[in-house]
Amino acid sequence: MNWDETGADATDPRLVDSVADGEDQAVEAALRPKDLEEFVGQEKVREQLDLVLRAARARGATADHVLLSGAPGLGKTTLSMIIAAEMGAPIRITSGPAIQHAGDLAAILSSLQEGEVLFLDEIHRMSRPAEEMLYMAMEDFRVDVIVGKGPGATAIPLELPPFTLVGATTRAGLLPPPLRDRFGFTGHMEFYEPAELERVIHRSARLLDVEIDPAGAAEIAGRSRGTPRIANRLLRRVRDYAQVKADGVITREIAAAALGVYEVDARGLDRLDRAVLQALLKLFGGGPVGLSTLAVAVGEERETVEEVAEPFLVREGLLARTPRGRVATPAAWAHLGLVPPQQGQGGVSGSGQQGLFGP
Repeated sequence: MNWDETGADATDPRLVDSVADGEDQAVEAALRPKDLEEFVGQEKVREQLDLVLRAARARGATADHVLLSGAPGLGKTTLSMIIAAEMGAPIRITSGPAIQHAGDLAAILSSLQEGEVLFLDEIHRMSRPAEEMLYMAMEDFRVDVIVGKGPGATAIPLELPPFTLVGATTRAGLLPPPLRDRFGFTGHMEFYEPAELERVIHRSARLLDVEIDPAGAAEIAGRSRGTPRIANRLLRRVRDYAQVKADGVITREIAAAALGVYEVDARGLDRLDRAVLQALLKLFGGGPVGLSTLAVAVGEERETVEEVAEPFLVREGLLARTPRGRVATPAAWAHLGLVPPQQGQGGVSGSGQQGLFGP
């Protein structure tokens, strides 16, 4: 039950996409845990954050600024709301792309209440002028508002009440060091283990009033790519199948049949993922092959293959990026039930290169 709203948009909706759509956001609001004790997974981050918040409450002070990084759907937004709840403070939510000018940020900061939590999603996409204003706001709780232009411009200092900034990013490397250094606590969100996702699924099933057995939860968890948001989305689709095609109870067989209908295989690959692997293996002998060529072979845009399909395939050890192009691993051949060609045999060698004289 730990989700976010960050990430790159795919050209088509995918059941295994870790980016939240409108339906996901509506359901997540009802399923999100309300405190750290209820939050599933991320044991280290949760323990460290609990210490930070307990210490701040004991001092009667606002909590240090918090930076949360990690892939979409792992719980960054949820943790920001839990931070506000644990501190008994209101929360204001905005995002980096929405702050294009320093004046936009100044308007938000000047209206904060003392102790309020400001959640800034996709903080790495904030404009540079706003980012530089944020340095002083985080460190000194003040901003300089520029009035006028040219030689007659004057800076009016504006004092801010103490607040807690919670920044979330999927690309921590894009944050400049001066901004990263101003966060008192940095937590990196890891992908979930299947056992943790099973706990997520059981809790969501209770809240959704869905009957599911342990084997059914394990089947869904194994196909969820280590991401709670995907696990909950798959659970809802399996629930629909169970209600229409069965007696409403989710078993391993029902879960497998339902996800087969939605083309999500036992390892969590969907149609696009398998199309990329099949093109790489069957058309190019396992590679290496260039990204643009691979994208044409599957009928998708280059960016879709690179940003939507490849990250999971690389993380699963099914595909490798090399200077010469994309290469399939032995695990990819095994997953699709294919036998890799022997080096030097056939028109395409094991290296993916056409033999000079053919077979």
